[in-house]
Amino acid sequence: MAACTPGDVPSIITGYLGFDCEKANPIVTVRNPADLANWTLPVLEVTIVLGAVLALVHAIRRLRRDGDPTNLAIWVGSLVYLFVIEPPLYFPEWFRAEEAMGFMFSHNVFTVNFMFDRLPLYIVAFYPAVSQLAYEIVRAWGFFDGSRRSALRGSIVVALVFQAFYEIFDQLGPQLKWWAWNIDAPFYADTVRQMQDRGIPTDKLGNPSAVPTLASVPWGSVWLFATVSFAVLVYLAVRLVRNAALAGSAPRGWSLTWRIVVAGVVAVISMPLLSIPTAVFGRDEHANQQAQTVVYTIELLLVWAIGLALLYAQWRRLRAQPGTGADDARTAYPFLVVFPPLFLAVHLVLWVTALPAFFGAEDGLTADNTPIGNLPYVVACFAVAVGVLAFALIRGRRAATPFGDGAGAPRGAEVQADAV
Repeated sequence: MAACTPGDVPSIITGYLGFDCEKANPIVTVRNPADLANWTLPVLEVTIVLGAVLALVHAIRRLRRDGDPTNLAIWVGSLVYLFVIEPPLYFPEWFRAEEAMGFMFSHNVFTVNFMFDRLPLYIVAFYPAVSQLAYEIVRAWGFFDGSRRSALRGSIVVALVFQAFYEIFDQLGPQLKWWAWNIDAPFYADTVRQMQDRGIPTDKLGNPSAVPTLASVPWGSVWLFATVSFAVLVYLAVRLVRNAALAGSAPRGWSLTWRIVVAGVVAVISMPLLSIPTAVFGRDEHANQQAQTVVYTIELLLVWAIGLALLYAQWRRLRAQPGTGADDARTAYPFLVVFPPLFLAVHLVLWVTALPAFFGAEDGLTADNTPIGNLPYVVACFAVAVGVLAFALIRGRRAATPFGDGAGAPRGAEVQADAV
């Protein structure tokens, strides 16, 4: 079973990215990192895979030391989400999803790739790593305390935090050829012409689901993948696992397993449901893209407005009651002090090195024929990411210091105080 044939859309996109998908290994391919498209690919790969490993170690530690399986549920639930949503995106014809979904994009090849080179290892690692990152930041802010509607409030903030970190990555990827979207764009012209010069007939590029775009990224990706899906996953993990653990009956075994599966699968199901406001304006080439852009913009602004308002209200609450959620901040700190700063530092370096080509771009394309992202939006995402992380780290460090400056004390000290 071939992953692509000469002249079809996947072969055009992978040809643009610089590799041949026709003879790809159906299971796994390992490459020399030095042979990848550019130096940024192995740097990104190592960063994200390391983050997933650190997230798993942290989740196991949380389960063993604190008796809370929520982190592990989110880590595994992210993989459930991945393996439900990604294969149909890569091979819509195998799942009879060509009309409903179509071929959306292709990743470039990294050091380790699965499934006919369509699924890089770092993508498998990305969702567990970044979902853990967003959840732990929000937990360190004291949102998931088991109170009424705390799961909903916290998950809305997760939507903002996850989006901020995700879009720092997402808006840079097309410029550095980490992947390419199936859109009818001029940067594919040379690849198409080269195929036609060899006598290969080419299919028409462009998936209606991949437009409209926010710079080089489909709005659907910003809304569904970077915002709502993992907010739903975390919400369910908190409701089904975290709240039970806080009540003293943390699920184990099969009870934990079905909750994880439900969280991952429902996160996927939520995506078409939450795309209805834009789908009413069409789903094919005749869709009203201007109206869809307006709806997406309103949705994005609502998430930012509500998320920032909730963060501000929580910041005021924590200033008045600094001991609130101190134990959550303390237990999140070991993970937050390592991976999130690493993620931001690596992406800052990658963005800085990409800026000369970005500012030299004409009509949205660099001299290397790659599309650029939306820099003001990325700066805003960096500001939110750095701000929420810095406050979470400050709370975590203070809570980890016995009887520090009022931000909280370890759980043992709190229990002793209550006993008095």
